Amino acid sequence: MKEIVVTQANEGQKIEKFVRKYLSEAPLGFIYKAFRKKDIKINGHWVKKDALVHQGDTVRIYVTDQQLEDFKKPRPVTAKPFPYRIAYEDENVLIVDKPKGVLTYGDKTGVRETLGNAVLDYLYMEGKYDPESSSFTPSPAHRLDRNTSGLICYGLTDAGLKELTELFKTRQGVKKYYLALVKGHFDSKEGRIDIPLGKDANSGRAFPLGLDKGGKTAITEYQVEKEVGDYSLVKVHLLTGRTHQIRVHFASIGHPLLGDDKYGDFALNRQIKAKTGLDYQFLHAYRLEFGDLDGALEGLKDKVIESQLPDNLSKAIDLLA
Repeated sequence: MKEIVVTQANEGQKIEKFVRKYLSEAPLGFIYKAFRKKDIKINGHWVKKDALVHQGDTVRIYVTDQQLEDFKKPRPVTAKPFPYRIAYEDENVLIVDKPKGVLTYGDKTGVRETLGNAVLDYLYMEGKYDPESSSFTPSPAHRLDRNTSGLICYGLTDAGLKELTELFKTRQGVKKYYLALVKGHFDSKEGRIDIPLGKDANSGRAFPLGLDKGGKTAITEYQVEKEVGDYSLVKVHLLTGRTHQIRVHFASIGHPLLGDDKYGDFALNRQIKAKTGLDYQFLHAYRLEFGDLDGALEGLKDKVIESQLPDNLSKAIDLLA
């Protein structure tokens, strides 16, 4: 946590601009998420990003020491081709195919070779971004866990990022689909999991928690695509976007994701790894369906963007069938 006392120079400034200036290297998506998570306070009170700061106010930013160091220390961009698949690109939006093992942006470990940095290097090479002359940094509008592969959207302009962020926040005009391989079989070919979730701020673990105890609404829909031996390949549609929602929801109904080292069946995971080599959760963000969009997102109107299942996940299905 960082505590800053506002000086006369920042009198009357919006808190969003104040934080963006202080964390000059933080992606806007990270900052917007900090506001949504109520990780930014003025004089001990949570605020929205359009609140004003005044001389003498105390601003608290709840990020780790490593993140503070990372986001205040510029990483030079280098002109490099993008090493991963680009699924869609226009002047406002970039949709890329993230492989497993790649961070969306830096975490408490200080990792800086992230998907976001690869995007900036690519845009710099293409002449679409220059940190020396641009006050805006292209950023992700949502994120995927390190070991979840698939589609992730970047805003290339301020308008593009704001509209994408709102799109994924409200879930109006976009549908996100995942493929997951889970333990066991289902009685019905489709279902809906409506279990509120809480989160431990220290461990980062999510868990079922009633609304009356502070949990947040979390809803997941699924369809069984096919049975794979003793397991099921399910198509998952998120109606909300809580931390680790898919992983916790399926574990809570007795169908944990294969390979999940946080919420899964650890004994089963060892068997699966020995048979297939799979050593992380089988979860792939494979499809985005966009609705009747306009403004900066007009290029995505009625588009469907898909990502193929990675070869090692396809191989795991074959070996377990």
